[in-house]
Amino acid sequence: MSTVTQKQVLRRLARIQGQIQGLQRMVAEDAPCSEILTQVAAARAALSGVAILIFEGYSQTCIERALNQEEGCAEALEDMLRSLSRLIK
Repeated sequence: MSTVTQKQVLRRLARIQGQIQGLQRMVAEDAPCSEILTQVAAARAALSGVAILIFEGYSQTCIERALNQEEGCAEALEDMLRSLSRLIK
């Protein structure tokens, strides 16, 4: 993972951590279920965004390896496809 991508991912994860802590407070304070569920949906969307960001960088690396015909590129592409499959399930 590139340094730029790593910083972006860490920044987003810190924001998500804050969202989760907010959710814990909402549950502890018996907030309305509709508000809690709205925040759960927001946290899930944020996590999906992180997964996509990570996958974009990963797939770019795998494709570059394949285009350069580096050793192990077939295995890397298979791994990338397995990762994509896990991501969309």
